[in-house]
Amino acid sequence: MNFPARLCRFAIIPLTLILLPTLCFAQNVSVKKDNVNVRSGPGTTFPVSMELFQGYPLKVIEKNGDWLKITDFENDTGWIYGSLVEPASTVIVNGKKSINMRSQPNTSASIVATVDRGVVLKKIASEGKWVKVSHSQGATGWIYSPLLWP
Repeated sequence: MNFPARLCRFAIIPLTLILLPTLCFAQNVSVKKDNVNVRSGPGTTFPVSMELFQGYPLKVIEKNGDWLKITDFENDTGWIYGSLVEPASTVIVNGKKSINMRSQPNTSASIVATVDRGVVLKKIASEGKWVKVSHSQGATGWIYSPLLWP
């Protein structure tokens, strides 16, 4: 192998390590306001595929300029303009049915509320595999994190 080919191989490895985190990222965000459009492509000329409300949690899977390709807890995907989201502050109930919100982060603690699948909650804190959350109507408690998304 000649010198330039060897040099090229060693230059590609560090470059790959620098670019890999930006290519393989998944960032969690929340929608900033009500009635936000999600489109089928990265631009306002693409049809609206969903309309989301404030606090709805999303996972960013790709970027294209100021547009973000997102997915939700049901694996629906689309594109949203970047200024319409903020760093994640919410989670959504992803259990197969209603789940229990508890007074403490353990299964023997008293049940504070029963929460249905698809309900959005504000994330307050976490402790081990438990997340402290609050509902917009006032209930606050702990939910086992595998029952929440993201």
